Amino acid sequence: MIPLGTVNNPTKNTPYLTYGLMLVNILFFIWQLTLPDTTLNQTYSALAIVPCQFPANVGPNMLVSFLRGMFLHAGWAHLIGNLTFLWLFGTNVEDYFGRRTFLLLYFLGGVLAGLTQTVVYAYMCSPLVGIGASGAISAVLGAYLILYPGTKVRVGVLFFRFFLYQTTIPALVMLGLWFVIQVFSGVAALSAGTSGGVGFFAHIGGFVFGMIFAFMYTLFNRAPKAIVD
Repeated sequence: MIPLGTVNNPTKNTPYLTYGLMLVNILFFIWQLTLPDTTLNQTYSALAIVPCQFPANVGPNMLVSFLRGMFLHAGWAHLIGNLTFLWLFGTNVEDYFGRRTFLLLYFLGGVLAGLTQTVVYAYMCSPLVGIGASGAISAVLGAYLILYPGTKVRVGVLFFRFFLYQTTIPALVMLGLWFVIQVFSGVAALSAGTSGGVGFFAHIGGFVFGMIFAFMYTLFNRAPKAIVD
C-alpha cells in the first residue's frame, strides 16, 4: 500500500521547513554519491550510531551521531520512500504546529527513534549502522494520526507486482495499518535475531513519540478543525 496524496486537507501556509528538510536530505545524499563505494560503510560508521557501541559511547557525541545519521541514506529507494512520506504528511503537521514546534518534533523524534533502535539491538551487538530520516518522519506520522485521523489518503495497492489499484481511506486506517506492520515486522526480526536492515523499532519509537507529542500539545492548544467531506 503506497500513499499517493491527501485529498481533503490543504495547507494554509507554504511548508518551507518541510521542503527545506527534504532539500537537505537530498544534498546529503548527493554528497554520499561522491564518496567511493569502498568507503561508504566506514563513513556511515564514523558519522552515525552503531548499536554495538552502546552504551560505551553515551555522551554528547552520541547525540551528534544520531543527528548526523538522520541525513544519511542507504540508496535512492531509501531516500525517495522517506521523502515521499515527509512530503505527504509533513506539510500539514508543519502547518498546524508552526516551524519551531515542528522542528522540535522532527529532531527530538528522530533522536528518540534512533535511541529506541539502538537500545533494542545493543544486546545483540548489532554492527548495522542506524541511518535514515525514517525515525524522524515516523514521529511526524504519529503526530498526523492524532491531528488529522479523518483526512482521506489516496493510496495505491499493488497486486502481483503489476496492477496498481487506487483507493481512498482515512489516515487513521492507513497510518494505523502502517504502524501495525512495523510492530509485527520488528518483533519477527527480533525473534529471528536480525533487523533485516530495516529500523523497525526506530519507526515504532518515533511514531509513539509523535502521537504523545501531538496529544500533549493539543491539551494546551486549540486542536485542528475536524476534516469534513
